[in-house]
Amino acid sequence: MPEVFVAAGSNVRPRENLRRALALLRQTWPALRSSQAWRNPAVGFEGEDFVNLVIGFDTDLPLPAVLERLHAAEAACGRPREAPKWAPRSMDLDVLLYGAEVGEFPGAVLPRPDLVRRPYMLGPMAEIAPGLVHPTLGRSMAELWESFPKDGLVMTPVGLEGAD
Repeated sequence: MPEVFVAAGSNVRPRENLRRALALLRQTWPALRSSQAWRNPAVGFEGEDFVNLVIGFDTDLPLPAVLERLHAAEAACGRPREAPKWAPRSMDLDVLLYGAEVGEFPGAVLPRPDLVRRPYMLGPMAEIAPGLVHPTLGRSMAELWESFPKDGLVMTPVGLEGAD
């Protein structure tokens, strides 16, 4: 059964939308686990800060069915499928890893290239799966995070409870 890791982020009512998305996803994957949530500046455009985290779960669903459920959770949080790439997001759910799958698939490139480029993906990933070995780089998530350049890094831990 593949272990799946998903980056979740929002900069539109982020705590509310992340709580909603996690609750919806737990209906399919009750044993879903989550990293700490982190606030960080928007990347690629000027906008409100994002709150990001990484979730992990085991599934017997094929990748297209996982993507379908992720898209449904995004829609339930108010994100239209045709939303522009570099813009505010009520919810963004991106598959980082689907087991050891490598390659281009409809709706996903695995492993997601941004995983090792974006601290708000790699840091939380190393938190919930430190010993997991990246399928193409051959290094653990903890090793990749340890060697990640952190000069000027702005990531602040936040709780999901409370108002946005």
